[in-house]
Amino acid sequence: MFAYIKGRLEYKHNDFVVVETSGVGYKIFVPLSSLEAAGSVGEEVKLYTHFYVREDAISLYGFLTQEELTMFELLITVTGIGPKAAMSILSMMSPSKFSLAVITDDTRTLTSVPGIGKKTAQRIILELKDKINKEQLSEIAGMKSDDQTVKSDNARVSEAISALMVLGYTYLEASRAVASVYSEDMDTELIIRNALKALGGFDRNGR
Repeated sequence: MFAYIKGRLEYKHNDFVVVETSGVGYKIFVPLSSLEAAGSVGEEVKLYTHFYVREDAISLYGFLTQEELTMFELLITVTGIGPKAAMSILSMMSPSKFSLAVITDDTRTLTSVPGIGKKTAQRIILELKDKINKEQLSEIAGMKSDDQTVKSDNARVSEAISALMVLGYTYLEASRAVASVYSEDMDTELIIRNALKALGGFDRNGR
């Protein structure tokens, strides 16, 4: 319903902000990371939003980046993960760290979030890896070679590409982004972070 809301930051609380635009104040729940980076009351802010509707709840959730929004929307598709748990995870880790944890089966990182036990962490990893594996195999099957991509037989490259796919990018987009930033001296998380910056310049759904 709302792609994003842009306006004056009127109020900040522990887990939400109020943004006024066109005379209307929107109460938007945000993760701790967005709350801290949103700026000061009185400043302009832009939040990418998810309109959550259930029989017993109608809420707006907001994020400073498209990647955080994508991460939230992926998490709430996982069995047993609701908005509260998704926001807790987003408050504790960046999209790059989260996606890397998923594709490397790193349950320890996920269970560092309060309320996320080992079984829940395993379920997050299983369901999201299954999703990207199906998408990746489908896309690779229909792809022609592209000199703007890098070979994925390098473990860090393969992990970085898969991590970007967790965040909603296609295999081709992820490969091109990784190719544009890759360096032998980078660890996987740095490759992912730099690739996300590069993707910000790509013409893809306003990213």
